[in-house]
Amino acid sequence: MNTRTVYVPTPDGTALATDVCLPDGVRPRPAVLIRTPYGRDAHRAELRGWAAHGFTALAQDVRGRHGSPGEWHPYRSHEKADGAAAVAWVREQAWSNGEVVAVGASYAAYCALVTALDAPDAASDAARDAAHRDGAPDAVIAAVPALGLAETAREPGGPERLWARAGWWAAHGDRRDSDPDALDRALADDPRLLEHLPVARLAERLTARLGRELPSWSRLWADRERGRLVELGSNARLPLLAVGGTRDPFAADTVALWHGWGGPARLLLGPWGHRLTADPAAPSRARVNLGALYVRWARAALAGSLKPTRHGIIALGDSGRWHSTRAPEAPEVSAEPPGPAGPDAECRWPFDSSTGLRLLHGAEFSADPDRPARSDDLAVPADGDRADRCLLLSPPLPRPLDLAGAAVARINVTADTPCADWAVRLTALDPSGRADPLAFGIVRRTGPPGEAADITVPLGTLGRRLPAGTRLRAEIAGHHFPAHARNPHTGEDPVTATRLVPSRRTVNPRGSALHLPVVARRRYVEPVPEICR
Repeated sequence: MNTRTVYVPTPDGTALATDVCLPDGVRPRPAVLIRTPYGRDAHRAELRGWAAHGFTALAQDVRGRHGSPGEWHPYRSHEKADGAAAVAWVREQAWSNGEVVAVGASYAAYCALVTALDAPDAASDAARDAAHRDGAPDAVIAAVPALGLAETAREPGGPERLWARAGWWAAHGDRRDSDPDALDRALADDPRLLEHLPVARLAERLTARLGRELPSWSRLWADRERGRLVELGSNARLPLLAVGGTRDPFAADTVALWHGWGGPARLLLGPWGHRLTADPAAPSRARVNLGALYVRWARAALAGSLKPTRHGIIALGDSGRWHSTRAPEAPEVSAEPPGPAGPDAECRWPFDSSTGLRLLHGAEFSADPDRPARSDDLAVPADGDRADRCLLLSPPLPRPLDLAGAAVARINVTADTPCADWAVRLTALDPSGRADPLAFGIVRRTGPPGEAADITVPLGTLGRRLPAGTRLRAEIAGHHFPAHARNPHTGEDPVTATRLVPSRRTVNPRGSALHLPVVARRRYVEPVPEICR
């Protein structure tokens, strides 16, 4: 095999730097295309892996990044046109058999998806030929997809993702290359950096620390349109492999994309974070060879041998077990992402029961923006005069418990302010007392102060095996800082607000419960055969 760099033209004449890795031999081969803002050099080993299995593999720097000229504008419409031009160029090459799989993770997954979804329905041969001319790939592998500005900036329930967006913009925004440690250095120099108000002008303070401007920061918060790619995906007919992690902050969007996809769709949800890596302490049985799985799935997708269904698997943490799940055959497409098909049995854990979750303290607490509940600390304060959260604890599990599916907290609450965020964090405490994050969700509610409300807080898709003796600890707070911006509690937009006030909260245990997706009928499967059938 050999690798060379070429410059692929786009409709406006900008030529994008692209590494092409050709497999040995001279016969035409299918191709894999990766379009990334993170540097094509990082994909050299991946390209060689694809080529070793008979695919021509390409990695392209998106416009304005690393080796490609032009201006870098994240999530702008040029990604569609540039991707289509790359696919069309691939099909014109002598080494191509005309088949293209678009592959990517995070922002690169967005690039793959917009290229695939900016095409006509390819159900007929004539439509497929037209799609090929327009530059649509034949299949898509989208891992931990970051589906758009709105999806990355805010939770589905409204609150702003502050720490992650500040980190991404400091590392990649408004620059040709990347500086992954930029935010860490800025915080070391200015520990209260993320407390800056208004959030909309945080870029000015970052500029002072980083020595460069971030003019696109404000545009991040201006876009509020969620679910556009999920909606487009409902009309797709090409195969999709959606790969996510139960610890990835974008897991709900990964599930929603798979759930709403119109063509053959597979979901692989492992015990991973956004980098598709598990806890380093997890045993090797929790891992799967993603490269080998991608190759086998791509071959099945191009051969047309995938069943025309939406099904997938969820890892039960580090147990080495994978549980099968299936999406409804007629999904409703919504900006609010649904979970996979319901669990075998939904287990309700009431807040006012000795067998559910017992209230320790904080049925009344204060959400004070000057002393917010922290997202970066699993420790909980002891009861005192200034409770900052409602705290509940379950009895030890009498037997092991498998969880696979969507979890929610349904809480009856009151706030004395017109706008309030409600953050629910669920932690598993093993028999020795070691804390391990299990689930999290946060939603924003506006309404008359002092009015009781029933609120549903989605806690994401769980995939865990909890051993006997585990206790569940639930925390309900008004903040989750610095992961999320502080709600000012005045009704003003948290992005532009400069004045913060405390909020008194009440949680009614008798009207609240935790709902967990318990596996009653075990459907254990092997990852590769299940995903590729």
